[in-house]
Amino acid sequence: MSGPRGRLRARSGSPAGTALITGASSGIGEALARCFAAGGHDLVLVARSADTLKALAASLAEAHGVKAWAVRADLSEPDAAPRLAAAMKRAKRPIDVLVNNAGVLEYGPFAGMTPETHRRMIDLNVGALTQMLAHFVPPMLERGHGRVLNVASIAAFQPIPSLATYAATKAFVLSMTESLAEELRGTGVTATALCPGVTATNMLSGAARSHEGLGRLPSAFVGTAESVAAEGYEACLRGETIRVPGRLNLAAALASRATPKWLVRRLGGAMSRSIA
Repeated sequence: MSGPRGRLRARSGSPAGTALITGASSGIGEALARCFAAGGHDLVLVARSADTLKALAASLAEAHGVKAWAVRADLSEPDAAPRLAAAMKRAKRPIDVLVNNAGVLEYGPFAGMTPETHRRMIDLNVGALTQMLAHFVPPMLERGHGRVLNVASIAAFQPIPSLATYAATKAFVLSMTESLAEELRGTGVTATALCPGVTATNMLSGAARSHEGLGRLPSAFVGTAESVAAEGYEACLRGETIRVPGRLNLAAALASRATPKWLVRRLGGAMSRSIA
């Protein structure tokens, strides 16, 4: 699941360019920040937790000799993305790599969640990501170079009972990325969807506290944030369209696209009930 390869041509302060990473304070986002810093990219780290971000920015700047800025923002707010884009323009800080990692997961029956819970997932996982793309991709096209890395999920490939809204939002992310990748072909800008499976992050830990079955998943099915980020970083810079980390996850993703929809639904339901 790959697309055309390409080299990132940076035209900002760092020879490697500047990467803006949302949801950078922990988990896959933090691990991606470490990858881009190690690769020589300057960083704009975005999340809601200012203190954690500042500490991470200072640590990465010192360790890798790059510039790193911490920006506190709640991307679920309607004006967050345009404010962030305006701030980068005022600072004359062009973004060479946009990493849309911020997201939220809620596990449980659809009817058991509040309307606010569903809205929050859609606003952040879909709305904020789309707004970030709308504000940061056009300047990349004007400059003739750039990379986009959208963090989706293996859940994007099939409906998942007990993760109905979350899986639907990630299906949107995958579809958006694939469409963008074709629209951007030949422009010097690429779009990549990173589709990890179950990953050991605070998001998983929070869901497992409410649903014990998630904590009983075999270790072979649970990846690390570091390994997922390393694959995402590589795929992004290579200009691949889709990267699914882990052989088991890749096999599952390929199988879901080749299997009849009714069977995929039934298998998803059986798995959901087994860990409930």
